[in-house]
Amino acid sequence: MLCLGIDTSNYTTSAALCRPGDEPRQLRRLLPIPAGERGLRQSEAVFAHVRQLNEVLLPLLNETDEPITCVCASASPRDGEESYMPVFHVGRNQGKALAAALHVPFYETTHQRGHIAATQYGTGLTVSKFVALHLSGGTTDVLLMDGESITPLGTSMDLHAGQLVDRVGVALSLPFPAGPHLEKLAMKGHMQHRIPVSMADGGMNCHLSGAEAQLMRMINAEQPKEDIAAEVYSVLCRTVLRLLSAAAEQTGTKDMLIAGGVASSHLLRGMLTERNEKRRLGLKLHFGRPEFSGDNAVGVALIGLEKQRKEKH
Repeated sequence: MLCLGIDTSNYTTSAALCRPGDEPRQLRRLLPIPAGERGLRQSEAVFAHVRQLNEVLLPLLNETDEPITCVCASASPRDGEESYMPVFHVGRNQGKALAAALHVPFYETTHQRGHIAATQYGTGLTVSKFVALHLSGGTTDVLLMDGESITPLGTSMDLHAGQLVDRVGVALSLPFPAGPHLEKLAMKGHMQHRIPVSMADGGMNCHLSGAEAQLMRMINAEQPKEDIAAEVYSVLCRTVLRLLSAAAEQTGTKDMLIAGGVASSHLLRGMLTERNEKRRLGLKLHFGRPEFSGDNAVGVALIGLEKQRKEKH
């Protein structure tokens, strides 16, 4: 079996090929964001995907002579009828057309499920029930995974983790997406944990807009950029562990999978691991490979393979 996965998110045009037992292959291209901007309007992003999709699909398809047995695409951001973004229709429609031309099954999934599947790949996390935390520009979602079911547990009530990173980064004149650049800056800074954590509903939800306001005041006061960047990761680390600790208490599970582009940060991973051990929280933190943590189509292709396997059996 060989599945072609397609994901057209707000940030990245992605395609991947996955077969059982082999290393996934993927190509992806960031959407072109003008300097100083914090993203694209949906109409602009749709047009960018239309231009870029064949630029990742064709080279990938030319790498293999093996016939594709199914196609899978992310059709929406997350589960739920209300979850909708036009950008995902670019990949979904192209995937349906390719599947029809190849006379193979077409499957749909969500961007969030794709993130979780890609992050779980190769981690050794095999239990069917665990907590997933999806940290990205559009999500700070705490989810209980139990087989194929997803139960939302908590989220950010205002700003998402990736938005905080990008807004502060752009305000510091860094390129968008700002994550890798802000991380490099933060590693040179002095972390004083000056921004308080703001939680709600017994720790299951959080607020990040207050942290943004304080960080912007630090920028306006012309405090060292490195220290400001370090405070971003400090407040994110402490907020994440509060969310996960509350989820562990509510669900009784200690296995935590950290997914999404923000979770690709080596700095944040190290901070979470160190603080979890130092505070003796007892959480079992699972991180995916960095190249599978940001927006990608690997998880989408893995989901397609699993759907086809189940149909065959």
